[in-house]
Amino acid sequence: MLGKTAGGLYWMYRYMERSENTSRLIEAGFRIALTRAATSDDEWSSVLEAAGVREAYLARHDQFEQSAAIDFMLRDKSNPSSVLNTIEAARNNARLVRTALSRDVWEATNDLYLQVKAALARPVRDRDLPEVLNLIRQQNALVRGSTHGTMLRNDIFNFARVGTFLERADSTARILDVKYYVLLPSISQIGSALDNVQWENILRSVGAQSSFRWLYGTDVNAMGIAEFLILDRRMPRSLTFCASKAAGNLAYLEKEYGTRHPCHDQADALVGRLSATTIDEVFDNGLHEFVLDFLSDTSKLGASIETDYRFNG
Repeated sequence: MLGKTAGGLYWMYRYMERSENTSRLIEAGFRIALTRAATSDDEWSSVLEAAGVREAYLARHDQFEQSAAIDFMLRDKSNPSSVLNTIEAARNNARLVRTALSRDVWEATNDLYLQVKAALARPVRDRDLPEVLNLIRQQNALVRGSTHGTMLRNDIFNFARVGTFLERADSTARILDVKYYVLLPSISQIGSALDNVQWENILRSVGAQSSFRWLYGTDVNAMGIAEFLILDRRMPRSLTFCASKAAGNLAYLEKEYGTRHPCHDQADALVGRLSATTIDEVFDNGLHEFVLDFLSDTSKLGASIETDYRFNG
């Protein structure tokens, strides 16, 4: 496969995953802000920081205000990571690799773009926000379903899945960071009802509330939830699950092309580090520091994949 085609597939699925994950990050911030109404506007500084767009937001706004932050993350054309921009970027990449996609996948991607563009034609009111965020997730799910149901399990599929899982891992790490590092209550509130409600909101924002309760019942606590979202191999948005899947798809590419690249070693090393980590070690060394290291590792891995498979050449 040409490197440009591989890159188009990889970024198409990264952008789609990013659009969904940005909607989840908005939901996490929105729900947490509801539990801390007195300082809700200040909390959006933290959400924007976790999304990596705080400085871009400040270039256009003088203060952190909920409606402005949500609009910036959903539909601002000056924000490359806004939901509207990332979905448009996904569709543009899909057009470039149209011949590599099944008809079902292309139609689902095009429909994703058209429906979300219509929903974000104007600023979204708070009362309509849950419905709009749900639409973004549902339309993304249709693309995923079409991909799984109609695409050959070949190099096309593997580049798509590598992009998906790297982006998903990045998002889960950022959502964890919103809660623990930036929105952490005062020390007196750790373990309180408020703290637990906020952690439960994090579970809900990654679609993991039911799964967590099936496994752990009503025992909602910070360490248990963090372990579930970082180390549990059964949770499809956990860091370990995503890293393992990305490494697995890279291994298929290695087998198909008969060549091992540095990115394969990096992916395997990342999975190995996660497998050797305990949640006690994560908390002892600092969850925020762990998240920063993980984001650095996934960023380096993504750069290596682009170089090794010559996305730009």
